[in-house]
Amino acid sequence: MPDANALASDLLMQHCELLTATVREAGALALSMFRSDLKTWTKGASSPVSEADIAVNDLIEQRLRQATPHYGWLSEESADDRARLGQQRVWIVDPIDGTRSYLNGRDDWCVSVALVEHGVPALAAVFAPVSDEFYVATRGAGAQLNGAPIWATSGTALDFARVAGPKPIVEQLGPSPAGVAIHPRIGSLALRLCRIGDGKLDVAFAGGQSRDWDIAAADLIVHEAGGRMTMLSGEAIGYNRPEVTHGVLVAAGRDRHKHIIEHFSHRPRL
Repeated sequence: MPDANALASDLLMQHCELLTATVREAGALALSMFRSDLKTWTKGASSPVSEADIAVNDLIEQRLRQATPHYGWLSEESADDRARLGQQRVWIVDPIDGTRSYLNGRDDWCVSVALVEHGVPALAAVFAPVSDEFYVATRGAGAQLNGAPIWATSGTALDFARVAGPKPIVEQLGPSPAGVAIHPRIGSLALRLCRIGDGKLDVAFAGGQSRDWDIAAADLIVHEAGGRMTMLSGEAIGYNRPEVTHGVLVAAGRDRHKHIIEHFSHRPRL
């Protein structure tokens, strides 16, 4: 009789191929519309949306839901179908993470997609088409950037030039040395977090109000690259819950992450 774990692994491999092909196609579509005259509007209080966001979302939904019709779906650009809460596996999608950067002609945006199983990311792909950076991770099998394994940095030292996130949070780590500024803002939160996985950054924070679709794929990439990403309290992040908004989060290599969690445990809760 086939081993259940082997079947799960085989299924993940098939889905990884589907996810990779879909995210590459979605990135190509987004890039083809980049720096063009797009229709735009505002969603909610101040969140920008463009016809490119919708087109990319539609492409991803068509490809993934056609192949996996019984899986749940949660996307920034789709109406929330609460039926997802009863599904074992759910696709979590941000068709263009960093829409402001995209509309301003900047490079720091990406396509971000994760497959979550029982509330935990199992597959992830993050693609930044302008810089041609393709991150992919499979639960238990490591993380890669453009086909090469990646690792979060080790140690506990803090170099503010390698720390990214909202300034009020970063400044609570302590005073930076004279002449050293925190890392420039990265418009896409998913990319900011993935920079922990590939070692370009040592620490990345997410301010409150991030959603599942902003962080699910990057979470797995950081984890499979030997890092950790949690709430600032150290609690694990859960996905596909009724409430998809999260508080302040931190990602770093394991030792540095532990050091930062301990540091903030002695400070007022953000």
